[in-house]
Amino acid sequence: MKGYGQFCPIAKAAEIFCERWTALVIRNLGAGAERFNDIHRGVPHMSATLLTRRLRQLEAEGLVQRRRGGTGKIWTYHLTEAGAEFLPLVGALGVWGQRWTRRALAEGERDLGLLIWGLEYSVDAGAFGPRRRVLRLDVCDQPRHKRYYWFVCDAGDLDLCVSDPGGNTDLYLGATLETLIQVYRGDIALGAAIDNGQLAVDGPPNLLRRLPRWFNFDTMARTPPATGGLTGGPASPAGAGPS
Repeated sequence: MKGYGQFCPIAKAAEIFCERWTALVIRNLGAGAERFNDIHRGVPHMSATLLTRRLRQLEAEGLVQRRRGGTGKIWTYHLTEAGAEFLPLVGALGVWGQRWTRRALAEGERDLGLLIWGLEYSVDAGAFGPRRRVLRLDVCDQPRHKRYYWFVCDAGDLDLCVSDPGGNTDLYLGATLETLIQVYRGDIALGAAIDNGQLAVDGPPNLLRRLPRWFNFDTMARTPPATGGLTGGPASPAGAGPS
């Protein structure tokens, strides 16, 4: 990590936190990703070599602790107390980004893998109660081998499946990738996406009513855009979170 050559505590913290990818790696660890592959799925454009180096750097700085997994065959990564204190900064960056940088998605930002990873680590698996419930997601504009995902919610635990896990499917959601990203990050309110037909839903009314809780929209998704945005022009239309 390159230094600023200053004794100022802001400079010293920025040397660690402002290194490219570091805030996202901390975000992933704070979301609950522990294994290397799961952390990497949340930063798909970061090379595995660079992620390995960055985790080692963060471990050397005392922000990350590496532990043997339950089987002893793999390593898991965890934020230390010092690393966890960066999480409010990560959250504040997200809120600022929601307020000031919202805009139409660029082609390279329509990332299916990142969306699925984000849902896996953010939804409330207990939203539908203690019974096993299966939600099927159809990303309808994707190739067949990347189109379907099953979220199995069972007693508060979540399993993400890329093939039919069997049994009944309790809820169905279908939309384009862009619409799902916009709902996930709060650009379109969940209720509005359903009402205007952008998001197709099917299932028992008592479970459909719990969808906002299942999506578990965080402070970032509930943050409305600032009038004018960074450019001083009109802000992009956005919902303020689930209706």
